[in-house]
Amino acid sequence: MTDRPLQFYNSLTRELETFEPLDPSNVRIYSCGPTVYNYAHLGNLRAYLFVDTLRRTLMWKGYGLTHVMNITDVGHLTSDADEGEDKMERAAEREQKTVWDIAAHYTEAFERDLAGLNVLEPSIWCKATDHIQEMIDFARDIAEGGYTYALEDGLYFDTAKVPDYGHLGRLDLEGLEEGKRVAGPGGKRHPSDFAVWRRSPSDVQRLMEWHSPWGIGAPGWHLECSVMSIKYLGRQFDIHTGGVDHRQVHHCNEIAQNQAYARSGETGARYWMHNEFLVVRDRKMAKSAGGFLTLSSVRDNGLHPLAYRLFALTAAYRSQLEFSWDALVAARAQLRRLLLRIAELKAKVGSADWLRAAGEAKYSKGASLSYLREEIEGPLGEVAKAWVDKLDAALSDDLSTPRALADLGELVEIKQLTPEERLRLVATYDLALGLQLLTLEAAELSLKPKAATIAEAEIEAAIAERTAARKAKDFAAADALRDGLLAKGVALMDGPEGTAWAWEPLVAEEA
Repeated sequence: MTDRPLQFYNSLTRELETFEPLDPSNVRIYSCGPTVYNYAHLGNLRAYLFVDTLRRTLMWKGYGLTHVMNITDVGHLTSDADEGEDKMERAAEREQKTVWDIAAHYTEAFERDLAGLNVLEPSIWCKATDHIQEMIDFARDIAEGGYTYALEDGLYFDTAKVPDYGHLGRLDLEGLEEGKRVAGPGGKRHPSDFAVWRRSPSDVQRLMEWHSPWGIGAPGWHLECSVMSIKYLGRQFDIHTGGVDHRQVHHCNEIAQNQAYARSGETGARYWMHNEFLVVRDRKMAKSAGGFLTLSSVRDNGLHPLAYRLFALTAAYRSQLEFSWDALVAARAQLRRLLLRIAELKAKVGSADWLRAAGEAKYSKGASLSYLREEIEGPLGEVAKAWVDKLDAALSDDLSTPRALADLGELVEIKQLTPEERLRLVATYDLALGLQLLTLEAAELSLKPKAATIAEAEIEAAIAERTAARKAKDFAAADALRDGLLAKGVALMDGPEGTAWAWEPLVAEEA
């Protein structure tokens, strides 16, 4: 394990802290997964790129880990304040499908998105609907402890019964009591109280409902994460991740439930880590805004999903990241330059067992990467090892991927390093960055945009016409033909063996 300690920003203390795991051989992480009522948008996916970087960093540093991610397929209302419709049921009505079909479809789509972004699968996937009885048992336990009360529409958590409720989100509880936030269902003792179990109306049969001591109904959204994190990771575990939007309500309520269940001040996780929003023109990307962008949107515009991964890595996870198509095109160009340079290095190094092993590495769901690093980094000289230390310094500084990317771009050009040393450094950097730099070819970044309707025969004819114009020294005509193809999503590349072409992104001016 590298000696430099990891420093993480803990949302619970609002401080940068040295990471001290409960068990270095098995760091335990819980991540809030998606509510599978629609496709994940690019802002949602930033959260999973963040946790993937966290996981890869821990594995690169020599830790083993268990990573649990939930799938919310019931219980999440359209408002976090216990109001509105269940998102899953609304989606089922919208698409005229069963709620189970909705969950299956969007869960599969989410998993495809993670694979496209080269995000490692969690050690354990867990669905809310597979844990209903455990949620009922948990709710019964905290009810018996005096932490809840019943209203006509369900069982509610009394937030006054736990110490320092809302500390994670730095909530202004006095302001809430004064009516600065909508209280939600009538009869709540405090505006911050939340539903643990929502009873179905007597005259309505919901699409998903179960029998419970508090009537037929469904669990509250916050209940599932407390139940599943404790089941799979224990009452105290290392890290809980999620988007910054979870910090104010969902995670505060989760902590309150954890404290009630433990009958103590235990918050569940020791470190709470949150990524910031992906923003579009000073607003966060959200499904409620309509027209949200998905990974399919990226592909449809002729951009490879890993260009989005690199784009996300250019900003610190705790900084808001402004999305634009121009920025994504620039990230693609940056990735292409890297891949072309790496291809040159691979050509010079030739076939090697270590290179094949690094490129074909089968990541387990949480094993240390020490064995791979030893094989990759073992032969490096002192100058090259200094670049490994730069990567360690960047990752250890609260996952500073912008620094790591900048160093990577610089090291591939350093002449005092041999081609093999540079390639070995690329391999170890990519263990943490996950850009598939040893296996992805620059040509694979060329995806046909959905809006590109030009046929290949038409492209070849235009190239032939342009070649004839250049021979006739009619450069204005040649340039016009090149520009016309580019406007249709086709880029030309002139070389000693003639003119080649590739698909070029066709994107809107704004997201």
